[in-house]
Amino acid sequence: MDELFQVGVIANTHGVRGEVKVYPTTDDPARFKKLKKVLLDTGKEKLELEVAQVKFFKNMVIVKFKGIDNINDIEKYKGKGLFVTRSQAVKCEKDEYFIADLIGMEVSTEDGQALGEVKDVLQTGANDVYVVQVQESSPFAHRIPGNRGELLLPAIKECILQIDMGRRAIQVRLMPGLLEES
Repeated sequence: MDELFQVGVIANTHGVRGEVKVYPTTDDPARFKKLKKVLLDTGKEKLELEVAQVKFFKNMVIVKFKGIDNINDIEKYKGKGLFVTRSQAVKCEKDEYFIADLIGMEVSTEDGQALGEVKDVLQTGANDVYVVQVQESSPFAHRIPGNRGELLLPAIKECILQIDMGRRAIQVRLMPGLLEES
C-alpha cells in the first residue's frame, strides 16, 4: 500500500513573496489548515516543507512555506505534487477507503469467480464507481458492455459486498444490467 498520499498540485505562484496556488486533490481542502508539513515531489527527490500560512481563494488553496520568501525559489516547482504521509492522512470512517489503496485489488464475484482488478476509481456526485479491468480468462470477459475489457461497478452496498484490505480483495455482486446478456 502507498505510504504517501497526494493532497495537491502546485498550479502557479501567487505574488512575489513565495506563496503558491495549490489545486487540492483531497476531498477536503480545509485540511490544509491542519497541515504542518508536506512533501514536495520535485521529480528527483521529496523535499519536506513546513506550512507557514494557508488561505483559500475560489477553488484554490494559497500556501506559504516557511523559508521560501521569493517567487524565484518556488516558481520551478509549478506542476509538482504535494504529499502527506499515511500517518498525516485523514482517518477513514467505516466503509471508507483511500483510492490509492483500492487500486490493484483483486475483484471476484460472490460465488468466488475471478473478475479482474481495480484500475481506477471514478468519483461521481452520487457514489464512487470502481473501474475493473476484467481478465481475459474471466468467464465474464465476453459480456462486458462496449467490449473494452473494463467493467464499471458502482460503490454501493448492493454491489460491493466486502472489501478485505489484508487480502487486497473485493467481493462483488454483479447486479442486473452491469453485464450484457448472453
